[in-house]
Parts: sequence; structure tokens; C-alpha cells
Amino acid sequence: MNQSSLEAVASFERWALAFNTRNADAMIAEMHFPHIRLAGKEFQTWVTAEDFRSAQDQMTKMLLDEGWHVTITKSVTAVQSSIHKVHLVIRQSRQRKDGTEYNGFDTMWVFTKIEGKWGVQFRSSFLANAVHGVGAMTPKF
Repeated sequence: MNQSSLEAVASFERWALAFNTRNADAMIAEMHFPHIRLAGKEFQTWVTAEDFRSAQDQMTKMLLDEGWHVTITKSVTAVQSSIHKVHLVIRQSRQRKDGTEYNGFDTMWVFTKIEGKWGVQFRSSFLANAVHGVGAMTPKF
């Protein structure tokens, strides 16, 4: 794996730890804004870090309501990279407290290096029938 890919994977791992500990500031530290996510056929956009941060209490409540305890990363593969952009293909598993998976899904994340910092700027997820996209704008094209 090249240096760009290693740095993007490290950023992803920090983001994933922050997601599991529900630390919005630490998640935001691994993101670039505007931040865009494609879930199903719907684009979700958080224009600013505050847009993302302000929805996290609601997101946490909704995750707990669906039985979420932790999201486990099953695999991370850098499939394309340059010195400014890396595409990661990721397999994730949302799990209950007893360790059973209730939602496994594939996702592709695009990390960009802006002003010397790697952060995720775009995600495309096959997550279905679960909490996601809380607080995002949903532009129509």
C-alpha cells in the first residue's frame, strides 16, 4: 500500500473509532466539508462541520433505538490512489451488544488531502433499513 493509501486508512480508522465512541469532534477532525454521502439514490450533504455536529445527539439516539452497540470494520481496501485522493472500499457490520450483526454493508469512501490533511469528503453506502444521514440536506438534481 502506498503512503497516500496508508494515511487515508489511518484517517478512516480514527473516524471509525470516533463513530463508535460517538465523538462528533473526532469524527469531524477526519472529514472535509462540504461532505457528501450517496445512500441508495439519495445524496446527503453536510455543508459545514456544524451541520454534521448538530445532528449527532439525534443520530446516537436513533442508533441506540435500532439496537446498535458498535460498528465493526470487516475489511478496508485502497482501490485507487494519488497524492491527493484515495478511494477506499470498506465492509462494515453494525452489531448488537451481544455481538450479533443486524446490518452488514459495503461502502466506498473518497479521502482527499486538503492543505496537508487527509479527510473523508465523499461516501457511497449500500447501508439499508438503518439509521443514516441524520442532519443532512438532500439536494434534488
